[in-house]
Amino acid sequence: MSDTEQPLVGLSTAEALRRLRDSGPNVLQQERSPSPWALLVDALREPMLALLAVAAFLYWLLGDAAEAAILGSSVLLVVANTVYQAGKTQKALAALRELSSPQARVLRDGRATVCDARELVPGDVVLLGPGDRVPADATLLDSAALRVDESLLSGESVPAEKSAGSGSVAVGAEVGSSAGGANETASPSRIFAGTLVVGGNAQARVDATGSCTSIGKIGAALRGIVRERSPMQREIDHAVVLFAALGLAFCALVTVVYAGSGRGSWLDALLAGITLAIASIPEEFPVVLTLFLALGAWRLAAVKVLVRRPPAIETLGAISVLCVDKTGTLTENRMRVAAAAAATSTWRAAGALDTPPAVFAGLLQDAAWACEAVPTDPMEIAIADAGGSIAPSAFKHLRHYPLAPELLAVSQAWARRDGSRFVASKGAPEALAELCRLSGERREALLADVAAAAQHGLRVLAIARAEIVPGAVLPASPSELRFELSGWMGFADPLREGVKGAIAAAVAAGVRIVMITGDHPATAASIARAAGLPGTNVTTGAELAAFDDEQLAGCLRNCQVFARIAPEQKLRLVRALRGEGHIVAMTGDGVNDGPALKAAHVGIAMGRRGTDVAREAAQIVLLDDNFVSVVNGIRLGRLIYANIQRALRYILAVHVPVVAMTVVPLLLGGPLVLWPVHIVFLELVIDPACTLVFERQPAQSDPLAQPPRPAGSRLISRNLLIASLVEGAAATLGAALVYLSAWYSGAEAEMVAALTFTAIVVGNLALLAFNRNEAGMRGALQVDNAAFWIIAATALVMLGLSLYVAGLAALFRFAAPSAAWAGLATALPVALVALSRGLVPGAAQRRAAAQVVENTGVG
Repeated sequence: MSDTEQPLVGLSTAEALRRLRDSGPNVLQQERSPSPWALLVDALREPMLALLAVAAFLYWLLGDAAEAAILGSSVLLVVANTVYQAGKTQKALAALRELSSPQARVLRDGRATVCDARELVPGDVVLLGPGDRVPADATLLDSAALRVDESLLSGESVPAEKSAGSGSVAVGAEVGSSAGGANETASPSRIFAGTLVVGGNAQARVDATGSCTSIGKIGAALRGIVRERSPMQREIDHAVVLFAALGLAFCALVTVVYAGSGRGSWLDALLAGITLAIASIPEEFPVVLTLFLALGAWRLAAVKVLVRRPPAIETLGAISVLCVDKTGTLTENRMRVAAAAAATSTWRAAGALDTPPAVFAGLLQDAAWACEAVPTDPMEIAIADAGGSIAPSAFKHLRHYPLAPELLAVSQAWARRDGSRFVASKGAPEALAELCRLSGERREALLADVAAAAQHGLRVLAIARAEIVPGAVLPASPSELRFELSGWMGFADPLREGVKGAIAAAVAAGVRIVMITGDHPATAASIARAAGLPGTNVTTGAELAAFDDEQLAGCLRNCQVFARIAPEQKLRLVRALRGEGHIVAMTGDGVNDGPALKAAHVGIAMGRRGTDVAREAAQIVLLDDNFVSVVNGIRLGRLIYANIQRALRYILAVHVPVVAMTVVPLLLGGPLVLWPVHIVFLELVIDPACTLVFERQPAQSDPLAQPPRPAGSRLISRNLLIASLVEGAAATLGAALVYLSAWYSGAEAEMVAALTFTAIVVGNLALLAFNRNEAGMRGALQVDNAAFWIIAATALVMLGLSLYVAGLAALFRFAAPSAAWAGLATALPVALVALSRGLVPGAAQRRAAAQVVENTGVG
């Protein structure tokens, strides 16, 4: 449609229908949701889930219905959770669709009518008023005092003042500020789908609908981003496949050797093979990880960090770069009067709760008269909070003079009880200087003071008042009056309490903080200084748009503050940081943050003020919108990861003697000592030990005292694997020596089995004690973890019952050992495991322990 067409007539109904057929409905593109069957098939491809299913089947073959039921239930829970999460991911796009108004006021056939917003087409003329959600991207044709909240797209904390034929202007913007740059919402005379009209009226011509709108492009970006599996998930998948293959190979080997030796039937051979397979397959891996992450999510919720996707917990502790929004995360998201000047007096707030002193009462009163009687604008609310108020009984409101392109000020006319009248005005300092007809010297002094305040990130309003001559008619414009400058006020969104200390802790922990905001560069720099960010060079969106990838990489190495950033630039910054090898977390609250939140390793959304789109795109939600909670989350994430490493090291080590003591009797032709009932007993120790002891193991030092682990570090590193094998070999040696001693002494098979099993159980507990921390014998005896002592005592009592209670001894194929033999079976594995921990000062287990301390700060 050209500008020569009549905008007040709008489209005809016939033309609107034709365009609707061509452009399609004004809705965001919807993806077809996967069927439950497709979700089930996809879930069963997970190696961890397949391992649980195989283990459940093996237990069922052995007749252990209880264990099979437990593992089978785990499979069902994981599948149910997968289906649930898949449904939740569709809500992000659904939330985007809900931001479109269900109805819109539109001109059709020259008449104003109401239609379904999905029926809007390019060329339609829409009518907008306070409280309306903009239904499509449009260009203003006519407007009156239009103010639009664009924060969900721009990140700008103050509603933008817009008018036909001009750029968007925020009253109270910093001197020298510009709506230009890369941020699309600053385009001249443009309004955007999903934004909210907070004041004024407008007529606008629709120029983009549906997926072609700015919000539609964000939806397309969300659909195009595939969330990667976390490093820990990929590593566990590989480990599970490897150990499952080894278990099946052991099963086949033992079955063939046992049957081929003529020591039993093929059924006995298969039973022995299955026993070894169960012993060698670490089915605890998926169970432990699931429970650790679930319990970790519960712990994080206690510090106001809600985990939507548990795998994000392990990544949380590895974060090396944290990209944060300014408004509401570092700041309070509430404007306050932070500076004021009147006559010869000036004031600057020393703290967030400071208010202007009594000498500024007149300035505050004039500012209040220039506001709405019931303030809704953030700066008007700040004026009221600072002490500016209107006594309704003493004054009568006569007229409102809205913001206009030729006068960037808002004025209110009032009548006093005695009949005298006046007009109070607030607005851009340049506009008020003209309104007050300031001399060149006074004008320069005012603008110099205001510019200095703006350099500290303050939004500045000048205040003035004019008396109306008795009997005179109210002027059509405030410019017809002679105003006297009352002074000016500076507004700031102050830093949240605790943010400066949290940033210092994060920096000390090796986490680099990068501020990314849609706000003005001076405001961003001021908050960065107040927060204690090291280095406050500011790069704007306009500068960023001119960078190629190499220049951007260089900028990221030297700059930590980015201002006037558009949504697609946030996504580009996150991807560039990832490309540099960083583990990136991103905080956000608006629709514009959705793609960047999803592209980051860890997306962190705001719970209180965040949009549904941001929350659904993120893995983590801050329940209190506080940056301090992010740092607390990183601290807990590191501790959880360290304890997962300890648990896995224990799991690997404890399987060595179990596998070995299944194979050794076969190779030596001695009596078998491990049967399915024994494996079940051991599982009753291993599973609670992993989930209770290691999950509850407290930190021995602040996890933030060390830098984050390297991006390429392995959960099951070579050093950790070697340490597990060394410790497991020590426990195996203890059990093997007990086995050989009993066998060669002529003890019956039941006695040999009882003593060997005792050595395995005690060795298991020794591995558990020593792997709780890296403090050696002193750490093994610490009483900081009650779960360990409860499990150890329970296991020893159960062992004693199985050895000395006749019915249980028969079930376990045991004969009661003498005290001397029992003492040997207890002391030998403990001594050897302890010796393995400190046998060689540079041994692999020491390096693995050092790696845990270095990577997590827990030691």
